[in-house]
Amino acid sequence: MELIADLDGWSLERLIELTEIPAPPFLEEVRGRRFAELLNENGADSVWTDAVGNVIGLRRGRTGERTIGFGGHLDTVFPEGTDVTVRQSGDTLWAPGIGDDTRGLVLVLTVLRAMEETGIETDDDVIFVGVVGEEGLGDLRGMKELFSPTADTPDVWIEVDGGNLVRLVTMGLGSVRYRVTVTGPGGHSWGAFGLANPAHALSRAVGFFQDVADTLTRAGARTSYNVGRIGGGTSVNSIPFESWMEVDMRSVSPESLGRIERAFLAAVDRGLAAENALRRDGPALTVDKDKIGDRPSGEGDPSSPLVQRALATTAIFGVEGVLSRSSTDSNIPISLGVPAVTIGRGGAGGAGHAPGEYWVNRDAHLAIQRALMLVVAEAGLAGPIS
Repeated sequence: MELIADLDGWSLERLIELTEIPAPPFLEEVRGRRFAELLNENGADSVWTDAVGNVIGLRRGRTGERTIGFGGHLDTVFPEGTDVTVRQSGDTLWAPGIGDDTRGLVLVLTVLRAMEETGIETDDDVIFVGVVGEEGLGDLRGMKELFSPTADTPDVWIEVDGGNLVRLVTMGLGSVRYRVTVTGPGGHSWGAFGLANPAHALSRAVGFFQDVADTLTRAGARTSYNVGRIGGGTSVNSIPFESWMEVDMRSVSPESLGRIERAFLAAVDRGLAAENALRRDGPALTVDKDKIGDRPSGEGDPSSPLVQRALATTAIFGVEGVLSRSSTDSNIPISLGVPAVTIGRGGAGGAGHAPGEYWVNRDAHLAIQRALMLVVAEAGLAGPIS
């Protein structure tokens, strides 16, 4: 465990290096290549990139009867062109994405390096993974690939995401997201008055949806909805030829999520029909309902060996772990009944998903030590530590 404290300087160097390699959604390849090099340099027996871009390093166990998955996500929320230069003052580092989840990637690498330098051998295989597509419209595509029916899926998954030692995510918050686009002929607001208006149809749809969704979200399993973006049109004096909106719905319950999704789709159809019925001229509006996000919910078993080990290794540091719910890469294995937990990256920080994101190197080695103990406990210690 002293070695991890000794690796603090190395970890910080890797944190700055990886943070300054941009990894916008769907553009993780360059950072992924460097992550692969670091896996090779620090103890992985073999390294490869899968069909969607996940970077995977295998450290073989003595028996290899099971595979323990251990990873963080390569992507950040920030778009291409964002300045990701790291600024440092004392123990504080500022840069977009430096915490979420670049520090998680560095924790994964540091655990691998510590296992290699101390000669730790495990019974089970461990794969160290840089996962693509966790943020936003990435829609957990990396995890969906890792746990697809045709993949050689891990038997257990440990994700590094989030901040402190306390929070242990063992329950998945499900969500569905839609981009709805209504199209029509468009025209001058005066000269073509009477044509069906896509913006009016969307407005009606939102109103119809909220009337039903308000009732659905006031009782039962916690459920939410949000019209997050809406747009279209070319000028104030033009009937839009296209209007669109993006909508997010979430629930702790798959059944409740299904109900509010069906209510939304019905409201869109109703709004379209209402606007078409009012038109005085021209063709009817059409609609495209594009599902742009689908993250399953799920309940992990709090009595599973993995969760109990996560609680026990956290308690070693005088911290009582709290089992929590969130939307993380662990949603996928949890929804499939595979034991999974998301643990924190440690240190301190704030302003996540904002340009002013920062991370403070405050007792960050504790999170790495906890992660090392959890991985080794789950994979089984196969021999003495040098």
